Amino acid sequence: SNWFAVEAWEEALRLTNLMQWTKGTFVNLERSLRFGDEVGGHLVSGHIDGLAEIISQKNEGDAVRFFLQVPEQFAPFIINKGSIALNGTSLTINGVEDNIFDVLIIRHTLEVTTWGQAKVGDRVNLEIDQFARYVARL
Repeated sequence: SNWFAVEAWEEALRLTNLMQWTKGTFVNLERSLRFGDEVGGHLVSGHIDGLAEIISQKNEGDAVRFFLQVPEQFAPFIINKGSIALNGTSLTINGVEDNIFDVLIIRHTLEVTTWGQAKVGDRVNLEIDQFARYVARL
């Protein structure tokens, strides 16, 4: 079938956009990576760090460029051409200025994920790249 149930604790409710979900909300789901599987992007764990807000978007041919703002505490982890997961989608950061960055979502991704319905003002789940975290701890 096309539904599932979740159980969420206080931290998940505080850090994610779960409180915005209503019956019929679509989410991006993917099977877990298994050892030996090919990695086609960066590693995404599903451990959400906080929320990013879509502050503008711009159509670019068949793609859409989304500009997002994050809380200042996450800015050091966001770099040009770095990786980030937004609403469970592994993406490449295309530009950064302070705590604002942009990602370009191609047509295929718009069609097979929830990004096709994303709009200005939406708050999306943010997962910082784990390698960026490890480097920051050195």
